[in-house]
Amino acid sequence: MSSLSPRRLVATAAAALSLVLVVGCGSTSDTAAGNSETRTVKTEQGDVEVPTEVDSVVVLNYALAGFLYDLDVPVTATTPEHTEGKAEPSKFWKEEAEEAGTEFLPWNTDGFDLEAILEADPDLIIAGGIGFPLKHATDAYEDLSDIAPTVVVSGKLETWQEQYSFIAKDVFDKKDVYDKAVADYQARSEEVKENITLPPGPVSFLMTTGDKTPYILIEDMGLPKVMSTIGFETAPLFEENDVEPYTAGGDSFEVSTENVGQILDSPTVFVMGFNMETFSAEDLKKEPVYSQLPAFEEDNVYDLPYWVMRGDYDEAMELLNIIEKEFS
Repeated sequence: MSSLSPRRLVATAAAALSLVLVVGCGSTSDTAAGNSETRTVKTEQGDVEVPTEVDSVVVLNYALAGFLYDLDVPVTATTPEHTEGKAEPSKFWKEEAEEAGTEFLPWNTDGFDLEAILEADPDLIIAGGIGFPLKHATDAYEDLSDIAPTVVVSGKLETWQEQYSFIAKDVFDKKDVYDKAVADYQARSEEVKENITLPPGPVSFLMTTGDKTPYILIEDMGLPKVMSTIGFETAPLFEENDVEPYTAGGDSFEVSTENVGQILDSPTVFVMGFNMETFSAEDLKKEPVYSQLPAFEEDNVYDLPYWVMRGDYDEAMELLNIIEKEFS
């Protein structure tokens, strides 16, 4: 990861100066937080005292925002799904975001816009998760904590259940909401498992970016772990090859186009984009480097929407519908 650009340094300095002025004057949010009760949340950064009642929460990971809407938490702002292009709410929480008046905060590959976060005036910041949002949150943790109590969701929480459990139970004390969601998902997943016929295994998950760069999802994280609950065994390609995650805490590894044929030898492959719809299975079948792979030769290649990669509860439920439809 590159060092901060001059523009980011200026923005950081401006945020720090603004923060000093706000603290010196005694902001409304600081006063409200000081007068409210708190609970202690244990994180990898240490214990965090979070207010039991919040009026404004900033979420610095689009993939985590859905959990907060499901918990009926007031989300003042969140970061967009990707650093470039139009910022849009997920179809799964668009209505809730519009009702809450949720705004999108700019961010880029160097990190978050601290000044924009400060201007959102949060009572609480939720950050972390998987990939760049986690790295940015840990890098900027002290600065974020100067703005508001900041809870970083550990990268060790790799499935939606683990993330939702921490956010619902530890942060917001809403265990009942989480328990119902898990019970509903379990019942539905058992139903789907009974209704489908699995394709040849083990399977792999191929993710492509807009420039056709291929990435393979790591077998013991995120989506592969979720899919294992309905019977899909993921090939241990990360374990068997000399590769590294694309970033610290990342859930995939990059493969050069030249080496795809040497690594991606699974009988079945699922194809998806990264934070956008990119190349479909049909598109990739036209590429010589992919057409000769076992899964492509046997026509065991299936599309998945990009959002399943780091899905929340609502997306996980919709994924079950997609799998049932495809393999029934």
